[in-house]
Amino acid sequence: MEFCLIGAGRVGLRTARVLREEGHDVTLIEADPATANRSREAGFEPIEGDGSRESVLETAGVDEADAVGALTGDLNVNFAACLIAKHHGCRTVMRIDEDYREGIYQRLGAIGAKNALLGGSLTAIADVAQNLQILRITITEASPIRGYTLSEVALPAESRILAFGKGDEPMGIPLPDDSIEVGDSLAVLADFSELAAVRQLLVGEKPATPVAAGGE
Repeated sequence: MEFCLIGAGRVGLRTARVLREEGHDVTLIEADPATANRSREAGFEPIEGDGSRESVLETAGVDEADAVGALTGDLNVNFAACLIAKHHGCRTVMRIDEDYREGIYQRLGAIGAKNALLGGSLTAIADVAQNLQILRITITEASPIRGYTLSEVALPAESRILAFGKGDEPMGIPLPDDSIEVGDSLAVLADFSELAAVRQLLVGEKPATPVAAGGE
């Protein structure tokens, strides 16, 4: 598969390396010359320029790309790049600014970005600490929370929903009124001790407790 990544910093370069190691073609876009040089030292040939500009994305081959990852530290650049990539028919993944949720979105890192770009219905996408894991869950017909809104979902105390995506759309900031339907995706942060309970509540594997506060 062919990928275009905007941002060759820590997350972008690590994501590019993982994708390349798995046999995919990766084109990096980087505005900062020093950062671009570091990516060259890693064996890439970056396009130097502003990834939020359509002309730069076209130079990088957005028309042929299967997916675009906007992985810079600038939310405005990432948002603009994703809008342009969507117009060109690409799957898009946007890195959220670290100011949101006290930087917790940053923990998705390269593993999360890679898996989101590839798509699929992965479960564990990152271990972010000794006792924490991020899960990506795709809602199916069997999911107990199908039909509820995010505000109605009652996760175990140490778990939280980090991101939400409708259907094939990239995951973004979860909003309380977002409705949960088949095909939607959730990124959930959970303590290892709560993984089984979270899976029961969200996936429907032998659910043992109520899944929605609104139903009590």
